Amino acid sequence: MTRMTPEDHSADSSLAALLETARAWSAEDPDLATRAELDELVARAESGDAAAESDLADRFDGTLEFGTAGLRGALGAGSNRMNRVVVTRAAAGLAAYLRAQGDGRPVVIGYDARYNSDVFARDTAEVLTGAGYRAHVLPRPLPTPVLAYAIRELDCSAGVMVTASHNPPQDNGYKVYLGDGSQIVPPADAGIAQQIAAVGPVSQVPRGTAGAVLTEDVVDRYLDTVAGLAADGPRDLALVYTPLHGVGAASVLQVLETAGFPEPRVVAEQAEPDPDFPTTPFPNPEEPGAMDLALALAAEHGADLVVANDPDADRCAAAVPTDQGWRVLRGDEVGALLAHHLLERGVTGTFAASIVSSTLLGAMARARGQRFAQTLTGFKWIARAEGLAFGYEEALGYCVDPEHVRDKDGVSALLLLCELAASLKAAGRTLVDVLDDLAREHGLHATDQLSVRVEDLALIPAAMERLRAQPPSRLGGLAVERVEDLSEGSAELPPTEGLRYWLAEGARVVVRPSGTEPKIKCYLEVVLPVEGGTSAPREAVDAARISAAGRLDAVKADVRAAAGL
Repeated sequence: MTRMTPEDHSADSSLAALLETARAWSAEDPDLATRAELDELVARAESGDAAAESDLADRFDGTLEFGTAGLRGALGAGSNRMNRVVVTRAAAGLAAYLRAQGDGRPVVIGYDARYNSDVFARDTAEVLTGAGYRAHVLPRPLPTPVLAYAIRELDCSAGVMVTASHNPPQDNGYKVYLGDGSQIVPPADAGIAQQIAAVGPVSQVPRGTAGAVLTEDVVDRYLDTVAGLAADGPRDLALVYTPLHGVGAASVLQVLETAGFPEPRVVAEQAEPDPDFPTTPFPNPEEPGAMDLALALAAEHGADLVVANDPDADRCAAAVPTDQGWRVLRGDEVGALLAHHLLERGVTGTFAASIVSSTLLGAMARARGQRFAQTLTGFKWIARAEGLAFGYEEALGYCVDPEHVRDKDGVSALLLLCELAASLKAAGRTLVDVLDDLAREHGLHATDQLSVRVEDLALIPAAMERLRAQPPSRLGGLAVERVEDLSEGSAELPPTEGLRYWLAEGARVVVRPSGTEPKIKCYLEVVLPVEGGTSAPREAVDAARISAAGRLDAVKADVRAAAGL
């Protein structure tokens, strides 16, 4: 007879507790699909299936954390997944938080076209109305900036957008805004999380109606407001556009038409919303290959410009033709172009960028006598810059109209970029010409990124600890002159996990974990003067770009080695 060891008893006890937790969760799940999914896993784990037990353990490894990005994670059953139980608790916690703040104004809810986005929006509305709040629901899957606009336009206490933005198809998310139209920041996130933790059984959460579905009027007001940002001017522009299987197409096409632009060629394979994102596994225009279909269409038809949105259309990417083929612009380059356009139009106020974005915006703002502000990463921080006139982050997010949308908006950014490109075309110039002018005036600010996706999340804090324990003294041949541990905070910035290295000759490196994906990100910048200054020929700018590319490669290699990546 085989005698059981203490380890065997411990394993049996652990499995029994896990199964009990899973059964209890299943019993209160209102979704038949996720309940069946979980029941099947429980049965397999009971029969000794190790893979099923491991899957169950991951699904109940704590609760999907509510933070300044709200909720975001893989769809599925369990407390550590996105599902109706987790969303119901989040909505109940939000209602309790608003009640504690004494704010009884309505809440507006939007959603994209991902799997279950409409279901999660309906659950949110029912919980909010059950808590005594009026819930306004946007009429159909729409871009995130429409939701940000509606919060301010309808004088709401908060807004909820059900979206996972540019995450992979298996994910969904839950983004919360408060009444000024900005995403939540501390301590509101902790306050909401505390209320979520206090929610009792889901079956006891009061539910009301599915809210009041708004008419298209609020959508039309948003689109007219965006279209009105374009001034009179040239409109001749051969444009290719892709929404990357997201919800941006209808809004973008209407805005361009209202503003007087010719209809763009839309990538047919990516034109309609599709939660499977069949042509790109990571529907993020930053990802290599995501814009390939658009670039091929542009090359076929001799387009002047390619523009793209991410699936919830709060980001905008662009590509331009060059003598060497199509060139996808970096987010920092698009940010500089939009800032240049607004400064040329006489826009005044604070020009803001995140700490991982290029320092070029600061030089541009100061040269025009405008205030510059640096913030932590994310529009939840950028939108709060005092006197904001324009804000951007290198991850393709731009706020060009903070009066109406206090968040990144890929629709309005796209329109103003088209306006600039059309004006330049009429003058025989291009967007690249403007970038060259900025390099001549302020030095060539070249940026790059090292982004490492991990399966084992423990690798991220290990890399950060390694960098703290063994800080590099040189990166890419440049001396590290100063190191900032961003987790300590400063007079200008609240604490956040990250490290910033100031290098010789104006170079800079920031290393931080991603807030929304299992990645560690390293943001690199070098600054090189252009020989000849403002009168330098194009060849001098090109030479500076070649030199900068080599220097960035060297910095990237050293950062990778230093972080153990």
